[in-house]
Parts: sequence; structure tokens; C-alpha cells
Amino acid sequence: MVVVRVNHKFKDSLFRAIFSEKKELLALYNALNGSHYQNPDDLIITTIGDVLYLGMKNDISFLIGQHLSLYEAQSTWNPNMPLRGLFYFSRLYQGYIKEHQLDLYSRRPLSLPFPEFVVFYNGTMEQPDRMELRLSDLFPQAEGVPCLECTANMININFGHNEEMMKSCRKLYEYAFLINAVRSRLNEGLHLEAAVDQAVEDCIQNDILKSFLLKHREEVREMILSEYDEELHINSEKKISYEEGVVKGARHGQERVNALITRLAAAGRADDIIRSASDPGYQEQLFKEFGI
Repeated sequence: MVVVRVNHKFKDSLFRAIFSEKKELLALYNALNGSHYQNPDDLIITTIGDVLYLGMKNDISFLIGQHLSLYEAQSTWNPNMPLRGLFYFSRLYQGYIKEHQLDLYSRRPLSLPFPEFVVFYNGTMEQPDRMELRLSDLFPQAEGVPCLECTANMININFGHNEEMMKSCRKLYEYAFLINAVRSRLNEGLHLEAAVDQAVEDCIQNDILKSFLLKHREEVREMILSEYDEELHINSEKKISYEEGVVKGARHGQERVNALITRLAAAGRADDIIRSASDPGYQEQLFKEFGI
């Protein structure tokens, strides 16, 4: 039997496919920044293929005026995006310096484009319309101000979020509509294949991404239905869940012990406090006695 699973990265690929055209990308940029650029040729695409040894590819990056924008679409919540952004921007600026033949060792400061990093999030975990993710949040044990910082602006593009921006960028609204349509059909109990086919048909009938879907219907379907190796992701999530469970369990256990000590002290039973500290079986008896 063939097991068909949702490709958790299909929305990232679909996002890139929809906004690979300069016209649509410019509309997204204008909606996000409140700007009014009209000429798609003002955009210079700088999207990276592979980044360093990590084998990562960024979704979309481009220059417009003196701004260097990096856009990433994410269907899973990832607080490590600022670190990925650091890798991306390092490679982008290296390319910029080389292309413009800038002297990195010059006594004069270089003039570089202003960076903007946006993560478009449409996962199922509840998140606010907007929030900032910072590289410095990944240094919890550090003291002082780190010498590195990278800020990712997370924009929630799930259907019903950031409605004003959706109104300003029709393709972004249609993208959110399609993803929501797939989820809605799945919630109705349809099998994945049927849910995808029906969602695509719904969108075509409602003039949502109609020309795109008619032209790339099979590709879109394959992006959703293609098998995706989730082993690393699943193992990672299991480990995180286990570690969180251990911490939670330890915290709960300490709260029970503290409550027991308080009750024993109030009852003047100092000997029981001492004995319970070294005798787990006796401690359990006391928990039952006090209903803790």
C-alpha cells in the first residue's frame, strides 16, 4: 500500500512559484512596505541556490533601490530563522561586493543595501499577525550585548490574518485561500488526494489563482502529494517533546515535595521531613496521607 503524506514544505515551494514573477513580487513588496513601485524591472532577483555546506536554498531575495529583501515562507514554526537569515545575508553580501567590485579593505566605509528579512508563516500553530524573531534570542546564557544580530519579521499569512495586507496584494490573499481550502477539505474528512483536487477545483471556480492553477495544476498537486522524508523532523520533535516533558515532570515533582514539607512543618513532624528526603517509598506514603 502506498502511503501518501502531506509534504510539509509544499507551501514554501508554492509560495516561491507564485511570487517568482517580478510583477507579483513587486505587488507583495509594495503591500508589505506601503510603497508604490510600478516598474517590475526595478527588481533585481538575487535568490540563492545553495548556501554554504548546509544545502539550504532561500525562497526569494531581491534588490530594489537600496534595499536588499529576503523573503522566506514557512509552514512550520521555526524560531531559528534569524540564524538562517545570517547565513543567507552573508552569502548575499559576498555576492554583492564581488559583483560591484567593492574593496573590502578600503579605508572608506562601503555603501551596502539595507537588509530586510521577512518570514511569511502559514503553519497550524497559533501565532500573532506579526512578531520579531532575533538571533540574540538564541544566546540565552550570554551576558552583555552580542556582536551579531539578525532580525526576522514574522508575518502570519494564514487566512483571516493581516487582512489589510491581503487586500493590497491579491496574489497573497489567493495563496492563503488555497492553503485554507486544502485544510478545510481535510477537516471535512476527505482523503488527501480528494481534498487537494477539490480545493484546487474550488479555487478555479472562484477565480482564485485560476490561470496559475489551470497552467500548473499537476505541478501544484505533486507539490502537495509528493512524499517528504519527515524522519529527521519527527525525531527532532520527539526529542523536544521528551525534554519538555522531563522538565515539566521535574518541576511538578518539586512542587509536590515543597507542598509536603510545608504540611509536615506545620504539623511539627520534622522527623518525617528528614526520613522522606532519603526514603522515596515513605515519601509516597506521606503524599497519599496528605492528598498531594
